[in-house]
Amino acid sequence: MDTKLKVAVLGTGIMGAAMARNLLRAGHDVAVWNRDAAKTEPLAADGARRATDPANAVEAADVVLTMLYDAAAVEEVIRAAAPGIRAGAAWVQSTTVGVRDVPVLAALAGDVGLDLVEAPVSGTRAPAEAGQLLVLAAAPDALRPRVAPVLDAIGARTIWTGQDAAAGSATRLKLVVNSWVIAASNAAGEVVALAEALDVDPQQFLGVLDGGGLDLPYLRTKMGLITGQGLEPASFAVDTARKDAHLIVDAAAGQGLKLDGAEAFAARLDRVAGQGRDKQDMAAAYYASR
Repeated sequence: MDTKLKVAVLGTGIMGAAMARNLLRAGHDVAVWNRDAAKTEPLAADGARRATDPANAVEAADVVLTMLYDAAAVEEVIRAAAPGIRAGAAWVQSTTVGVRDVPVLAALAGDVGLDLVEAPVSGTRAPAEAGQLLVLAAAPDALRPRVAPVLDAIGARTIWTGQDAAAGSATRLKLVVNSWVIAASNAAGEVVALAEALDVDPQQFLGVLDGGGLDLPYLRTKMGLITGQGLEPASFAVDTARKDAHLIVDAAAGQGLKLDGAEAFAARLDRVAGQGRDKQDMAAAYYASR
């Protein structure tokens, strides 16, 4: 089987652009499209074909990869791409969506002739740029070899969660993972805010944790972004984290759960987005305490 594929990447923001670059480095023929066409210019310099619209991007593609903002954007873009889709092409759907969105997108795949691979990813800007994302994926065994070269290019490891992409097993795992990521990032902001209010040096706090069971590299990273004013460019932006936080709350409610912490974290992200910090790193939730 030829491992060099024609891949259409729809969505070239922080994550999508990094994925496209790693696909190019792996030798794939990559077409890129973004609503803001300027975001595809650097990728053209790296060898990607800039598409004029989604349908143009997916023409002759073996694999279509979507890395967009939310389920509504995915549905809109795939419908726009439909005239150019080659029947039987694989669709690697990496946008983080809600549990209730998965069967809708699976039905859409059937409508436009795509073979769906549910494939959200865990990781932020740095691992995406290094091709070290963790891919959480669901698809039938027969489909997996067709997309393996793409998943291998964008990620360090793929965890297969099930055979049925319409069942949402990968999305459910992604929401659980992101619930922890968002909780840890919000905790970092609250720790710094409290330390400053009580006239405690945040580094002194980290010294107490140093090497112990409560120490966490992620906590140190997010605290460093806050204290070092390194919130831009974002690794995981407030607007995306906010969207995911509400998806987590909705998923819990759908199972009869009330997650007080997740609701509070969503509200904090809403507040900092309202301050005009929606494109800053999610560690900017620190400012919700102000």
